[in-house]
Amino acid sequence: MARIVMKFGGTSMAGIERIRNVAARVKREVAAGNQVAVVVSAMAGETDRLVGFCREASALYDPHEYDVVVSAGEQVTSGLLAIALQAIGVPARSWLGWQLPIRTSDGHASARIGEIDTTALNESLASGEVAVIPGFQGVAAGSRVTTLGRGGSDTSAVAMAAAMKADRCDIYTDVDGVYTTDPRIVPRARKLAKVTYEEMLELASVGAKVLQTRSVGLAMKEKVRVQVLSSFTGDDAPMADTLPGTMIVGEEEIEDVERQLITGIAHDKNEAKITLTSVPDKPGAVAAIFEPLAAANINVDMIIQNIAHNSNGRTGSTDVTFTVPSADLPRSIEALNQGREAIGFAELVHDSRIAKISVVGVGMRSHAGVASTMFTTLGQRGINILAISTSEIKVSVLIHEDETELAVRVLHTAYGLDAEDVAA
Repeated sequence: MARIVMKFGGTSMAGIERIRNVAARVKREVAAGNQVAVVVSAMAGETDRLVGFCREASALYDPHEYDVVVSAGEQVTSGLLAIALQAIGVPARSWLGWQLPIRTSDGHASARIGEIDTTALNESLASGEVAVIPGFQGVAAGSRVTTLGRGGSDTSAVAMAAAMKADRCDIYTDVDGVYTTDPRIVPRARKLAKVTYEEMLELASVGAKVLQTRSVGLAMKEKVRVQVLSSFTGDDAPMADTLPGTMIVGEEEIEDVERQLITGIAHDKNEAKITLTSVPDKPGAVAAIFEPLAAANINVDMIIQNIAHNSNGRTGSTDVTFTVPSADLPRSIEALNQGREAIGFAELVHDSRIAKISVVGVGMRSHAGVASTMFTTLGQRGINILAISTSEIKVSVLIHEDETELAVRVLHTAYGLDAEDVAA
């Protein structure tokens, strides 16, 4: 008997017929003798609808009450799935975040899971019940409902799997695994059999939309084996333990981890570039730039500092370039202009017509020339690089957004990912 967490996203729960399909898939796991907990998202589009209600009610809504409203979507789908399971003869009950409880911090709309009490849950599973749990929600001190932020149901599922000591966490989505790149751009992209936690964390952070970054980080920390599967396979599809999805695992589970130099290529158009010109080149100047951004809870990604290209007669000055999420560009400009006197920059130049292209692979640790191949390939196609950042297993560049698809295609070929043996 295995203990499995199954997570279904919004597209899988979009309507009663799809919920019935989910119930049938859960029943197959139960019939195989497994103990099953199911984590569900709200129906596709429902969270956006609820968020809209909050904004319509008041632009300055109470974040505590916001969480009460937006968590209702998952409450509905958990109850409906329990009903659908009962209708086909599977004992099931729904558990809300406060009933288990799933204890979180009090950061409303961005809470972090601290502890999950599985006592009642274990008793329910031992009795043969399927536990249906709403993702995305928990409870803070004072019994206030909290939510984990957009995409938080993935994190809920991984956290439940860790707390339950589950054998596996199956994430059912509208894709059937993790590919070497977006197959809509590169038709010859290949599905990967296994990806390491580190690689998936990097891919998720640089634009791959398969899993939420926080969920991958938690899986790596807790050593939870995660499988990405499609919820839209036919009724005669193999069981999840034999279905060829993508497993997210530790390096020790991948044979010859160095064989594949690059695992995947990701792209992200949701970035904006900001350059502050003629910033005084003195201690504390850079801190003066990023402190107001941090205070505004704006994440900064790539950072480049160089000698000012046009100092307007000012000596000892530098230009500082960095990227922020596109959605945060207006707030970033406002925060920087408010701190202009303290920072001392001459001009703020911004550009939202950019894309970040990243190549990721643990094989980089033992192979030289990865960055050189990237730069040479892009240069040969006349693609200008605006900025560069690297980590141990990743190289990212900024380019003009109009060249995104060309860059992804030529890099996919340059690193040999079009070959038939790209799967791990």
